[in-house]
Amino acid sequence: MSDTPTEVIHTSGDIQTRIDSGYGSLTPQEQRAADFILDHLDDLAVYSATEIAASSGVSKATVSRLFRRLGFADAQEVREQARSLRRRGVPVGPAADAAVGFAQHVAAERANLEALVAGLSDGRLDAAAALLAGAREVVVIGFRNSYPVALHLRQQLVQARPGVRVAPAPGQSVAEELADLGPRDAVVLVGFRRRPSGFVEVLAALERRQVPVILIVDPGARLPTAATTRVLTCPVDSVAAFDSYGAAMSLANLLAAAALAAAKGPARARIGGITSLYAELGELE
Repeated sequence: MSDTPTEVIHTSGDIQTRIDSGYGSLTPQEQRAADFILDHLDDLAVYSATEIAASSGVSKATVSRLFRRLGFADAQEVREQARSLRRRGVPVGPAADAAVGFAQHVAAERANLEALVAGLSDGRLDAAAALLAGAREVVVIGFRNSYPVALHLRQQLVQARPGVRVAPAPGQSVAEELADLGPRDAVVLVGFRRRPSGFVEVLAALERRQVPVILIVDPGARLPTAATTRVLTCPVDSVAAFDSYGAAMSLANLLAAAALAAAKGPARARIGGITSLYAELGELE
């Protein structure tokens, strides 16, 4: 096969999709460069065409030709798309060297926690907690990667007050979960990046029914919200391929603890009753 093709093989989708779709039609030299790119997607945002060429053992001209065949103008456009993918939460790239990765991971987690706390310093956490403490019923909603955070928050809140459930139940849709909610209730809607396509519609439906909403999202979320919706932002940035939910779990802890404090006496009585029932049923060691 000649190493001087001119045809463009793919012009849509992210770079991984474009390579996968046209890999068979690449020349051997282009495949070497493509293999290096696929193995270093998480670092692609900082690689120049020269560095990709040197690392994959091909010429810079081959790398430039590969980019053009994939529908990119140049290496800068490739880097911009790589940054965009990671900002959207796409899990790209292999794990870094362990010794370096651990230190970077700790630094990223610390930065996420500091950003989380700074965003709560205006009193919005206490306002959200007061809403949870006083609501008739609380529904915690989470989809996809947000579901474990929602489940954990529900488990914390149910110890502080009755009438807390998580939605949607496995295998179920959302409408029946929300049909009976109204202004006296509260919904915690957890929606970190890579939200499902119906997320905005769920939020809008709750707001139309005047259900108070606490919206927990990543800082990059750009969602239309009503003035009454309380928004808590939580970073999920990570140096690894996958988003990190360490700060999100901390937020669940802070919110549940604040709701417990806001509920005061009834919450303490509920905790005492639950603890006694644990002993009665022998559920805990």
